[in-house]
Amino acid sequence: MNAALTVPETSTITLIVNGAAHTTTARTLAQWVQQQGLESDAVATAFNGQFVPRALRADHALAEGDTILTFQPIEGG
Repeated sequence: MNAALTVPETSTITLIVNGAAHTTTARTLAQWVQQQGLESDAVATAFNGQFVPRALRADHALAEGDTILTFQPIEGG
C-alpha cells in the first residue's frame, strides 16, 4: 500500500456541507453525522448528489472535497 495515499485517522479534510466549507476528522458519513451531534433518525443525507439511507452511511468513506447535503426527512403516509 502506498503510504502517500493513506489518510491518518487524526488528519482533517474539508467537505462542502450544505454549500459551505466544513473541516472534519470523520472518515465515514456515519461518523460525520455523529460528530455533528445529530440524531441519526432526525436527519436525511445526500452524499455527492446521491441520497444515502441511514443504514448505508457507514459504507460511505469521506474524502477531501466531497459534498454532503443534510435535510429533514419527510414522514407521512
